[in-house]
Amino acid sequence: MSRLILAEKPSVARNIATALGCKNRKDGYISGNGYIITWAFGHLLQLYDCKDYEPKMKTWRMDYFPYIPKHFKYKVKTSSNNKNKRDLCAYKQLKIIDSLVKSSDVTEIISAVDFDREGEVISTLIWNYLKVRKPIYRLLINEWTPEEIHRGMGNLKANQEMKNLQDAGLSRQLADWAIGINFTSAATLKYARGKGNLLNVGRVLLPTLKIIYDRDKEIEKFIPQDYYKLKVKFNRDALEYEGVYFEGKIDKFDDKEKLEAISKEIENKEGDIIQNKKERKRQYPPFLFNLSNLQGFITNKYKGWTSDKVLKISQALYEKKLITYPRTASMALEESLKDRVKRVLNTLKKGLAYENEIKFNTSSRIFNNKKVESHSAIIPTYVLPKSLKEDEKKVYSAIKNRFIAQFMPVAEFDHTEIITKVQTKDKDRLFISKGKILVKEGWLKIEGRNSKDELLPNVEKGDRVKATKPKVECNKTKPPNQHTEKTLLKVMENCGKRVSQEDTEEMLKSILSGYSIGTPATRADTIKRLKAADYIGTKGKSLYVKDKGIKLVETFPIRDLFNLDYTGRLEKTLSDIEKGKFKKEEFLDYIFNFTRDGVKKIIEDKDRIIVDINDKEESKGKEGVEILGKCPQCGHSIIEGKRGFGCSNWKNGCQFVIWKNDKYLASMKKKPTKTMVKKLLAKGRVEVKGLISKKGNKFDAILAYEKNKDNNYFSWKMDFEKK
Repeated sequence: MSRLILAEKPSVARNIATALGCKNRKDGYISGNGYIITWAFGHLLQLYDCKDYEPKMKTWRMDYFPYIPKHFKYKVKTSSNNKNKRDLCAYKQLKIIDSLVKSSDVTEIISAVDFDREGEVISTLIWNYLKVRKPIYRLLINEWTPEEIHRGMGNLKANQEMKNLQDAGLSRQLADWAIGINFTSAATLKYARGKGNLLNVGRVLLPTLKIIYDRDKEIEKFIPQDYYKLKVKFNRDALEYEGVYFEGKIDKFDDKEKLEAISKEIENKEGDIIQNKKERKRQYPPFLFNLSNLQGFITNKYKGWTSDKVLKISQALYEKKLITYPRTASMALEESLKDRVKRVLNTLKKGLAYENEIKFNTSSRIFNNKKVESHSAIIPTYVLPKSLKEDEKKVYSAIKNRFIAQFMPVAEFDHTEIITKVQTKDKDRLFISKGKILVKEGWLKIEGRNSKDELLPNVEKGDRVKATKPKVECNKTKPPNQHTEKTLLKVMENCGKRVSQEDTEEMLKSILSGYSIGTPATRADTIKRLKAADYIGTKGKSLYVKDKGIKLVETFPIRDLFNLDYTGRLEKTLSDIEKGKFKKEEFLDYIFNFTRDGVKKIIEDKDRIIVDINDKEESKGKEGVEILGKCPQCGHSIIEGKRGFGCSNWKNGCQFVIWKNDKYLASMKKKPTKTMVKKLLAKGRVEVKGLISKKGNKFDAILAYEKNKDNNYFSWKMDFEKK
């Protein structure tokens, strides 16, 4: 008799097989020691499209919407290359799982997908689709090390105990389908002109767009104001320091003439140090990483990184058993992990130059059950990496360093504040000087420190100094910075609440109650989708809203979808379903009614165009992307990408592309160029000179790039006759 284990991905299945001693590799599963371990490829199933319920809905018409089926159905996921065909790999793996489930040798089933909402949906849909009747249990662990797998296998839960998590996952999926399908279809029909133009509308997509829009508008409306500061150098023998004139708590002034008069009064006069205040302050390391903070840290530190890339690399490290579960909102660890964490720390600190400074402790900043929901913060495991790619090293090192920093001494600074008085005819003029000196490096040895700290000389109260080089500086108030992925993720995580690093209790309560925009697992994908929908663009690390996004925010009538508070309350309700505090049916009833009312509002809205295929400014965009020609497949613009010359409508299914490493051209020692592609798109044919045959002979030819009759792909055709 055997126990069947379902993993979320093949890599995780291999980890489980290694831990349980299963060595017999078969097609689609691994067996041995009384276990059969199979896997999904993430989602194997997806919700029906509208046209699957009603064939007439292949063609969009406004009178078909709102559309909400009485019973939602699922099918094998479609191919990424052809949305009208099922994914053959998914179909084959589903059949393998089905045959294993029905095997008389299998007595019980263990679900070992990721312990989160999406993982639960993956397995639940498979069991429901296959109509499984055998007992199902749940493996709930936070890392894929052999030790943790064995511990989890000894503490299995009955699958029925996961119903609340399943309901939350399915509620999220059905809600996003209803809102996304209906509002995207209705908005596109109402506000978009031109074949292939799409207005993507989503529950998490629009409030995130609004965050970027609001910041851009804040910058646009900002009017800089001049302000003035009076700075002076104070000297005594060889020492020198700078002071800033202040009155009360103000050191910025509108009156330039007043400061210039004071500067003349105090120049070369003697002053007295009337206060030399020193205060030693302790600086703790930043909290352990959750996913949003890790994404923010990496995207801010390294050029060209996106939050989606950080998530993918973190997931790879997790599947390699090197870190714990990455899709977490927590910045603390469960108290039950103390012994395991001590072992990890002792493993990682060996050989470090400051090994003797790393001491295990059980501080509530690190271990705190009240600050953990579902999953603890991201930390390394005791498994040491043997070989990592450069990008993996960056993410792993950040997680490892942040972890080790928690167990190093607190950094200490001497904060110094000097007040210097210069006496004039009218009154005493006061100048303030601030600085700090690093006294104890502590954890900063591993995470580094800001070297721009102002250092002040060793002076005492009562010392006399001379005021020299007074200078009135003119400055302008600055607008807020554009959002980066780091700052955007923080706003999404906190639903717009502004909190400091140490003032985290209220922030954590908000996050842990689910009051946020999206989840740690979905926020990176949301940013990616905003870019793909052409709603936002990037300049370096900064994000800005594009013309299409501006028009959508300013004219789309369903205003609740742009409201951070409204979206936060929806996400909180999903979290409450997960905790058994709210019913799935009540949530979905609300969502479906909201969808019906929203579509009605769109239909009744006045006619206006948000996006037009003929709008030159829209097709070119703020980034000035060069249009090489029209796509022979759908009529959209062809633009140059990193790996090829492709259709800008790829997100909506157009597959036209000429790859830069095209194998056919490479066989003749050629690569497609921008000029070549332009001529090809304009005339349908292009003369290419200097091709090299297999025998090494040079020749010229006319090339065309034509669609195959039996599929959606294009192939090269060669001709030697100039027409």
